[in-house]
Amino acid sequence: MEQHIEPFKVKVVEPIVAITREERLAAIRRAGYNLFKLRAEEVYIDLLTDSGTSAMSDSQWAGLMLGDESYAGSRNYFHFEETIRDITGFAHVIPCHQGRVAENLLFSTILAKGQIIPNNSHFDTTRANVEYHAGEARDLLCAEGKDPGTPAPFKGNMDLASLAQLLDEAGPARVPLVMITITNNSGGGQPVSMANIRAVSALCHERGIPLFFDACRFAENAYFIKTREAGYADKSIAEIASEMFSYADGCTMSAKKDGLVNMGGFLATNDGDLAEKIRGLLILMEGFPTYGGLSGRDLEAIARGLREVLDFHYLQFRVGQVASLAEQLHAGGVPIIRPAGGHAVFINAGRFLPHIPPQQLPGQSLAVNLYIESGVRGVEIGTFMFGGEDPATGAPRQAAMELVRLAIPRRVYTTMHMNYVGRALLDLYGKREALQGMRIVKEPPFLRHFSSTLEFVESGGSVTEATVSS
Repeated sequence: MEQHIEPFKVKVVEPIVAITREERLAAIRRAGYNLFKLRAEEVYIDLLTDSGTSAMSDSQWAGLMLGDESYAGSRNYFHFEETIRDITGFAHVIPCHQGRVAENLLFSTILAKGQIIPNNSHFDTTRANVEYHAGEARDLLCAEGKDPGTPAPFKGNMDLASLAQLLDEAGPARVPLVMITITNNSGGGQPVSMANIRAVSALCHERGIPLFFDACRFAENAYFIKTREAGYADKSIAEIASEMFSYADGCTMSAKKDGLVNMGGFLATNDGDLAEKIRGLLILMEGFPTYGGLSGRDLEAIARGLREVLDFHYLQFRVGQVASLAEQLHAGGVPIIRPAGGHAVFINAGRFLPHIPPQQLPGQSLAVNLYIESGVRGVEIGTFMFGGEDPATGAPRQAAMELVRLAIPRRVYTTMHMNYVGRALLDLYGKREALQGMRIVKEPPFLRHFSSTLEFVESGGSVTEATVSS
């Protein structure tokens, strides 16, 4: 049987230590039951995010020593620009320190109050940036993507009929651009097919509306196209990525994902007028257009990482590691989104904890209890992350799915680490009926999951310090 082992050797190691359950319980209480507020040394295996948590290669580390820290015209910027132009085909490349800044720059420039940004599924920062600028973030995910158990190959696809209807009703006056998130993070890290991308592009361009990608995980999406979509098995990842980008007019990207770096991002576009306006804001917010809030060494590491991520063998192991954990959980009866996505395993917390209603945040309860019992840190993607008040109506919002994401950093953890995570979740699944709901004690107006304070509740509403018995 073919086995996809790590396509790399370990050169440097970082020690990790598991603190006791009692210490973890004290830590999460101190953090207001918010996993983002834990100290890193209090976490044993950190699957909070795959953003900025990758291990860089020896080539990337060598590139850091070639950093040209000139304020303007750094040679590393031109290598960065050349690499992105070659991969995406976009003419104008604007660096920034991470993806949410690219989103802010874009929506600050093109979005007016009351306009709509359609997407297959907006992720948290994208939605927040749209709503901060008084726009409406509209999710138009395909039907298969809304059913966690349906094993469809491209569950990140846009609902084409709904998009066409929206564009015809609203028109360019109310829809300044359409976005596709590749892969679709909020929907379980699910890929978008080339056929769907091509069809969305046609719908947009027939009506004179630009199409942008949230391209954080473009290489993982290209891998799924190669392995799942007819006609692409013999094409390279670079060729598939090039075709994907050819259907779009621009993209935002956090290079902290498929750029294989710890900091950085960019916005790229073919629209020269838009690029000029954004560069003006960039100077105000981030810095000169040839560094955009990054050092020269950061730009060099991104340029090299964007080449490395196109390697098929790397992607084969990367996606396979996620799939292996997912199948371990599925075999043990844990409800997950299937098939596995490219960067994370998504646990269906609504089915894991059916006795906890969405208003009591089953995903957050699951994530907190997983940390207490094992030291594994994941993140809720459900009503805690996407709930709150609807900015248009003031009514409370409920997420379409109650999920916990276990995002696997790139080139960081081994198969033994993943086996530990799997065993921890299977053990917790056996105790699931003892888990209790949660409520928010204090929350900010935007992106509440990052900094809210929470507490456990009993069915009668009283606070309890107990979680799962030892």
